[in-house]
Amino acid sequence: MILKMVSRRPFATRSMLAGAMLWLVLMSISLHAFAQVAGTVTQLSGPMMAKKADGKIKVLSLKSEVESGDTLVTEKNTYALVKFIDNSEITLKPATTFVVEQFAYQADQPDGDRASFNLVKGGLRSLSGLLGKRNKEKFSLKTPVATIGIRGTYFTAEYVSAGGYAAPGSSLPKNGAPAGPTLAPGLYTSVTTGQIVVSNPGGTLDIVAGQFGYTPSFKQPPVLLPTDPGMPFTLPPVFNSITEPTAGNSTADKSNNVDCVVR
Repeated sequence: MILKMVSRRPFATRSMLAGAMLWLVLMSISLHAFAQVAGTVTQLSGPMMAKKADGKIKVLSLKSEVESGDTLVTEKNTYALVKFIDNSEITLKPATTFVVEQFAYQADQPDGDRASFNLVKGGLRSLSGLLGKRNKEKFSLKTPVATIGIRGTYFTAEYVSAGGYAAPGSSLPKNGAPAGPTLAPGLYTSVTTGQIVVSNPGGTLDIVAGQFGYTPSFKQPPVLLPTDPGMPFTLPPVFNSITEPTAGNSTADKSNNVDCVVR
């Protein structure tokens, strides 16, 4: 009797490939489902986009979720307030690029706290929340010229690139020859309550409530300014409330808004 041997290798190979593809799909779904939600857009006066970690672009609206890894970009007339899950708040100025590098907070797991941000350009105001109160050393705001740490704080930061922008009445050095006064390039900071620490390879500077700081470059140390440099931060009337150090929770628009994903 002659037995005919039938190879099972092609079937096994197809099964392995199908299994691998299913695993990749499930992993993709799982990663998306369990992405860390960092906060929510609670105030918005114009267009704002988020570049997701996977490269997709999402147009944000009121009540849109912001996740770790998102790069937020506001248009030239847009102010936006993001309330994070620890009740901290960051208000972005127009023409700002801001990266939520990593944000993690759980009320019962303080060891896992992490708030790492990057102000690529533009300006913001930051109000500390529960994370900043219990683990202030876990907060960092990077900029092109220095890193900002907090001590339980309400502060403003703005990075001005070469060319600056119009700031009538500014007493700072001028650069170029624009139509009006401009701020010299660098990082400008002011503190309303609490304290911040600005540091780079050139040095470290503590800035307390009522003081103004300036960091001209990555290698030059931060210094105190004698007066307010004239950093405009005027929230538009469309905002339901203005966030202050003693303010309660902001009231978000109750309307239903749908995010638009640009693929």
